[in-house]
Parts: sequence; C-alpha cells; structure tokens
Amino acid sequence: MLHLSYNQMKSMISEFLFKNLTNEYRVKTWRKLGAKVGENCRIHCLSLSAESYLIELGDNVIIAKNSKLIIHEGSVCVFHNENRYLDLFGKIKIGNNTFIGMNCIILPKTTIGNNCVIGAGSVVRGNIPDNSVVIGNPAQIVMSTEQYSKKVFSNPALFEYKRLNKDEKKKILIERFTKETLEQDKNINS
Repeated sequence: MLHLSYNQMKSMISEFLFKNLTNEYRVKTWRKLGAKVGENCRIHCLSLSAESYLIELGDNVIIAKNSKLIIHEGSVCVFHNENRYLDLFGKIKIGNNTFIGMNCIILPKTTIGNNCVIGAGSVVRGNIPDNSVVIGNPAQIVMSTEQYSKKVFSNPALFEYKRLNKDEKKKILIERFTKETLEQDKNINS
C-alpha cells in the first residue's frame, strides 16, 4: 500500500491540476497570489511561494515546465537554535521577452534582463544583463542573444512549424530526421 504525506498528496494534486489548466488560468493564479505578471506571458510551472508578491515578470516571458522561482533562503534554518524566527528573502525580477528553460532554479535576489535566454537546468542568482544567453550551475553567460540568433537561424534543423497541423509537422520531422540519419550512417560507413 502506498503511503503519502499530506504535503506529498497536496503537491501531486496541485501539479496534476496545474498541468491540465490553461495558461490564462495559471497567469491569473500567479497574479492573484501577488506576483506582477506582464502581458503575453506563458507560465508552465507551478512553483510559487507565499511571498509571490516579490516576483515580477515583464512582458512576453516564458517559464518552462518544472522551473522554480525561489524567493526565500531556507538554509538559515541552521541558525534556528539561535533565533528560530530568521528567514532571508529576495526579490526576483525577469525582464521583457525572456525565456526560462525547463528545470531552472531562479534564486532570491536575482534580476534577469530583457531579451535573455536561460538554458534548461540552469541555477541563476544575481544580475543577468540584457541580451544574455545563460547556462549551467552556477549559471554563466555564454553569449549574447545576437550571437545566439545567428546560431539559431543558421541551423539546418530550423523550420517554421507553427502554421502546420500536427500531421504535417510529424511528416516533415520524420522525413527530415530520417534523411539526416541516413546521411550520417552513410558518412560513418564511408
């Protein structure tokens, strides 16, 4: 028999409900909890704390699945013998037109500028200037968004799919990557 704590059950139910709700509802929920959320944001994660009013998102921000915005420093619990009422907080501000990849952790006292890309799995703390691409743990700036744009637009795997229906997209991807795999196999065997 499976035994789950109240918090585990609450977390599982919340995650299930959140995954199955519309983006409009998620944005409305974040705003209702006090977060400042700009226009045209897409939020694909649940993680919010009671102090959500310390979170500010600009316009056109995308936060991918399983990312977390942490606004308090839980590690001060090691000092609770000296003062059990201690806690540290820090605001998180994310600028306009910024993408936060899957499984990122944004720590307290973090400001991410406009037009930034935060790579999947990054752990970010501090100030990230406008037009930066950031990856890693700890997160490091690896290039500008202008450099990243050149890389993206020169990538042969890039194609416009937003106007395609599901079947058209599937057909093109299978053809493209089957052909690419055959060419790679041919080059290996040559």
